[in-house]
Amino acid sequence: MTANELRFKYIEFFKTKNHTEISGKSVIPENDPTVLFTTAGMHPLVPYLMGEPHPSGTRLCDYQKCIRTGDIDSVGDSSHLTCFEMLGNWSLGDYFKKESISWSFEFLTGKEWLNIPVDKLSVTVFEGEEGIPRDDESASIWMSLGIPKERVHFLPRSDNWWGPAGETGPCGPDTEIFYDTGKTSCGDNCKPGCSCGKYIEMWNNVFMEYNKDKDGHYTKLSRRCVDTGMGIERTSAMLQGKKSVYDTEVFQPIIHSIEKLTGKKYGENEADDTSIRIICDHVRAAVFIIGDPKGVLPSNVGAGYVLRRLIRRSVRHGKKLGLEKAFLGVPAQVVIENFKAAYPELEEKRQLILEELLREEEKFLETLKKGEAEFEKLLPNLMKNPAKVIPGRVAFRLYDTFGFPVELTEELAGEHGMKVNRQEFDEAFKKHQELSRSASGQVFKGGLADHSEITTKYHTCTHLLQEALVRVLGNHIAQKGSNITAERMRFDFSHPAPMTKEEIAQVESMVNEQIKRDLPVTVEVMDLEDAKKTGARALFGEKYEQKVKVYSIGDFSKEVCGGPHVEHTGTIGTFKIQKEQSSSAGVRRIRAVIQD
Repeated sequence: MTANELRFKYIEFFKTKNHTEISGKSVIPENDPTVLFTTAGMHPLVPYLMGEPHPSGTRLCDYQKCIRTGDIDSVGDSSHLTCFEMLGNWSLGDYFKKESISWSFEFLTGKEWLNIPVDKLSVTVFEGEEGIPRDDESASIWMSLGIPKERVHFLPRSDNWWGPAGETGPCGPDTEIFYDTGKTSCGDNCKPGCSCGKYIEMWNNVFMEYNKDKDGHYTKLSRRCVDTGMGIERTSAMLQGKKSVYDTEVFQPIIHSIEKLTGKKYGENEADDTSIRIICDHVRAAVFIIGDPKGVLPSNVGAGYVLRRLIRRSVRHGKKLGLEKAFLGVPAQVVIENFKAAYPELEEKRQLILEELLREEEKFLETLKKGEAEFEKLLPNLMKNPAKVIPGRVAFRLYDTFGFPVELTEELAGEHGMKVNRQEFDEAFKKHQELSRSASGQVFKGGLADHSEITTKYHTCTHLLQEALVRVLGNHIAQKGSNITAERMRFDFSHPAPMTKEEIAQVESMVNEQIKRDLPVTVEVMDLEDAKKTGARALFGEKYEQKVKVYSIGDFSKEVCGGPHVEHTGTIGTFKIQKEQSSSAGVRRIRAVIQD
């Protein structure tokens, strides 16, 4: 079964269970400073899992592009990916464990669906802990469906518990479904969750039935939700009997394009295979990021920096395969062709994707030239070292300052009869990674989506600010992005010139006037076209469902949005613009705060 067939069957199955298919969202989270990318299928659904009503109802399903970069250096083996697709279905206060588990079992084993033999399936459930009982309900449901007791495994919180997203909020046990590959057990304790490769996780069903309070106490929720996720690449590889996701039709066409460029044959040399897999994964991720409705471009910060790193790592591995000139456009074209049916925006942004890849690729090739020139400058002093060893700190400076890969430093050193102190370099690099992960971890630690009182106020202010900008500057104003934390808000908008002091003061005054008026904030659910007819503003490039929520702030603002918002503006406080500056060509950025 191909990935496309799996995607189609999954959606069709849940439609038979009265689920509404919703559109997968951007890989760039909106109004969520806690992560750089959408990292899981459930990420865009967090507000609704937290209690916000969804305009499409209480039973939902979709497929979603995801980007995870925590293991970017592990990509190159036969399994790791930075870019992948997730299938998901959700119950928002509707069905719970019995239906969720039964439907998962039916989809996996049903002859008209995946038709997996029952004896290939094993499951795990939460073993319980002090204050939270063992999930015997899920175990009983599995056994009633035909999974024998010996293949139902009770595991601890680290394996079978989700959440909360922040320090407090909805959370609960999960049950994970594993496929037995038929490999020999690694030992007496081999079971699902073991890393030996005998068991492959296919599906995870999360049951949000508890609320964790600030004191660490867990209480039962009256509104219980289900969130499930299945990885497309991994599942389709398993269904096809492939040892690796790279052996499936998802990646083989990309691999073939690289084989033609390099003259290398995939499967003949492990070092070459590693480089080919890295290029495959990273090019696909780069295409999805640039081609996203809210796509970012290569830069030195945030998501743009991750994109730059993916592209440059691809270029470096292209050089390892003998490619000295720009080449990424070739595999990128294959990615666009293969995924444009599922993600039409890739075709719409084809030219932009190819232009940005080429620009960044040529820029990095120039960087490599500078790195080589810097190495030549250092060479006379390095040659004086009688041990013929280049200090690791020198190699790391070339890497950190010039983006010059240590492998190329080693190659140049070898040409002059020298070696690099790799241990010293690795220590410096490890320290660099730990600092990066620490910063990334702190971003994530803030909560998957912060819906505190203050961020809700800031989110409401983005509506007031946009309307004020339109009224002061003109109808050409369109939101180009926003970022909210508990300390401030950032709002990007289309405008060709810097705002004058008078314009800034006028916008700020207009926002505060609406706050003082204590306007009511109301919401209606309607068809998207009807919403546009009423004059509601919608974010350009955003994928909306057929049914949308329209928030009105008194007689001042009307906008298509998912929420959350205050109930009336008088609770917000005083709005203060701190800075107005350029964000990019034709885009301005306002940084503002709320003061008590």
